Amino acid sequence: MSRKKIAWAGIAIAAFLMVFASVPFARAWRGWRGSGGWGAGSAYQRMYDPRTVETISGKVEAVEKFRPMKGMHSGIHLMVKTDKETISVHLGPEWYIARQDMKFAKGDAVQVTGSRLTFDGKPAIIAREVKKVKNGGTLVLRNEAGVPEWAGWRMK
Repeated sequence: MSRKKIAWAGIAIAAFLMVFASVPFARAWRGWRGSGGWGAGSAYQRMYDPRTVETISGKVEAVEKFRPMKGMHSGIHLMVKTDKETISVHLGPEWYIARQDMKFAKGDAVQVTGSRLTFDGKPAIIAREVKKVKNGGTLVLRNEAGVPEWAGWRMK
């Protein structure tokens, strides 16, 4: 076989591989649905009200996954026991919380600042920030207006 034929065969194989190797990526992109309902303008995010912001302190009783609204991707919330109540503290989407350096566990002493609301008939807080009392680290989740950190550069 001549060098010219070998070169053309190599080009054809490379083109074939490039086309068919991209198919799985194209399928994944078609299935992508944005923020999974966690975007800054979503119905859930509009529940954050800067007028109802308060700060509570307590201990983490549980770290759990939850789906705030139908059609949303799962999120993470903490069940925090204070002197007065045990309250659900909504952090944010699971995909975002999983990528943060700060992790929470049962027994952690925390200070939470966020918007208090009634969610599914129970008191809850959509967290703006959560401080670990023991090590002093702070996980910032939203700005003072409630715009989520995961909303991207366009919202800042």
